Amino acid sequence: MRDVAVTAGRALVALWVAVTMTFALPRLAPGGPLDYLLGQDIAIATPMQKASLLAQFGLDRPVPEQYVRYLAGIATGDLGTSVRQGVPVTRVLARRLPLTLALAIPAIVLSVVAGTVLGVVAAVRRAGRVDAGLLGVLLGLESMPAFWLGMVLIAVFAAGLGWLPSFGVASPGGVGEGGGGGVAGFDSAAAVDAMRHLVLPVATLTLVSIGPTFLIVRGAMLATLAEDHLAYAVARGLPRRWILLGHALRNALLPMWTHLALVVGAAFGGAVVVETVFSYPGIGRQIYDAVLARDYPVLEGAFLVLATAVIGCNLVADLTYPLLDPRVRRPVRVRGLS
Repeated sequence: MRDVAVTAGRALVALWVAVTMTFALPRLAPGGPLDYLLGQDIAIATPMQKASLLAQFGLDRPVPEQYVRYLAGIATGDLGTSVRQGVPVTRVLARRLPLTLALAIPAIVLSVVAGTVLGVVAAVRRAGRVDAGLLGVLLGLESMPAFWLGMVLIAVFAAGLGWLPSFGVASPGGVGEGGGGGVAGFDSAAAVDAMRHLVLPVATLTLVSIGPTFLIVRGAMLATLAEDHLAYAVARGLPRRWILLGHALRNALLPMWTHLALVVGAAFGGAVVVETVFSYPGIGRQIYDAVLARDYPVLEGAFLVLATAVIGCNLVADLTYPLLDPRVRRPVRVRGLS
């Protein structure tokens, strides 16, 4: 119980640090909300007009007071009002979060599954052409910037071949309106159109995320295959498939559990770049627009959501890993014997 409390306490401290940095960094950047709200008129605006606009969003208060109000708002679920859109931040994020989840979750699943399978294949074919080829290709993909890879996919599959759309979440003109049949309220044509718009962003995010998973699984498999108990299993004449899947892969996948938290963080972080390249209206694109507008409340709210997701996944991984691997469980002390 004490270990659980310590782990949860560390997660809360990490979340507080992330929240504080989220509050501070936008205010340290050059410019401010008035540059967006007034534009070129900022040079002729009177001090009273500027003060009135800042007061409207609570930005006329001293920074420490803004920070206290920000923490109080988080505690009550009030993240403020968007400077750019004039609506509550919670409403802005509620509209954008499902779109980001629709992009990030498939990319996480595909990258983990593909990275695991390819890592096992490379470990089994160690020092061969397959291993060398997979290492070269996946390390190359990992080194590519997500925005560059996204533009390459757009050039090939959207502009060149014309197979897939290159931007947005739906085709202009309301594809699927009135078309779909089936379940009431469900438009199959619109759903297919939305899925086609997801293909290139998901592919980009998946390709740049496979590398770390591949390397971890490959390294863990190589270490597991070199252990004595597997050599004993081979000597006993157990089937090779049973040795690989029942023993080696099971132990090699344990490090993947903690790595999943990093995969989630990388996926949400990469979504900011990918959504910008594909003009995909998720939280990542919202962050980009909020940076340009110096929309402090939206930036704070969006980063709070991302930080909570990453820290929450890390907390779950830390708390559940001892249940999966008995070797890291604390020994039970018997009174009178220790």
